[in-house]
Amino acid sequence: MSTLDLDKTLELAVRWARAAGNIHLCYFRGNELDIHTKSNVYDVVTRADRESEAFLIEEIDKAFPGHAVLGEESGVHAGCAEYRWVIDPLDGTNNYSQGLPVFTVSIGLQYQGKTVLGVVYAPYFDELYTAIHGRGAFLNGRKIEVSAKTDLEHAVLGTGFPYDKDVNPDNNASNLAALLPHLRGIRRMGSAAYDLCCVAAGFLDGYWELSLQPWDVCAGMLIVEEAGGVIKPFRENRGISIIAGNAVIVSKIEEKIK
Repeated sequence: MSTLDLDKTLELAVRWARAAGNIHLCYFRGNELDIHTKSNVYDVVTRADRESEAFLIEEIDKAFPGHAVLGEESGVHAGCAEYRWVIDPLDGTNNYSQGLPVFTVSIGLQYQGKTVLGVVYAPYFDELYTAIHGRGAFLNGRKIEVSAKTDLEHAVLGTGFPYDKDVNPDNNASNLAALLPHLRGIRRMGSAAYDLCCVAAGFLDGYWELSLQPWDVCAGMLIVEEAGGVIKPFRENRGISIIAGNAVIVSKIEEKIK
């Protein structure tokens, strides 16, 4: 059992997320983004990504010097530890670099490999999603629950596409084609963390995506589960590939994308 005071730890994580979000907003829609590419032309990083990650790592190290950190931009810090912070300093960088407002800070805390705390903050909307394991999920302090819809015809789902979509035909296009005719609608938000939080709050009825990374989903998956939802892996050979929603919708999505 975790020995940290998770309530106080959540307060710290919320403070960090809001401060990192303020870094995002300082540069958003400005001329000092300093955009570079990473793995390919579709995978971008900005000054706000780098500055917000450096800020988060510094704050974690000051508060919890023995804890490990896994960050999107800088990888593993402090090696192995019972506690590990999994952070995406700016999830939705493509949106951010285009001036689109869907982007988030994602902070998850794991204890012995299990996620015990999650914070996702969307600074442009001032939406703060939080969860502690076993205590429910919240949006700006209000308890949230996943959608109760049980048929695809009335469902609006979210999804996304991997960065190697140009060279790998296993790029989610066939899954989209299989599902789209059966749905009320499909949305491509551009931030996996935000997609998961929209599922947790019932704004999306479900979500699936393949080839995700731990920092994309660590906090968001806990928030979905604490909102009464289900996270189901559906592939083992494409990174983290998951379906999210209530149990019935997850099952129906899985049937279509087998």
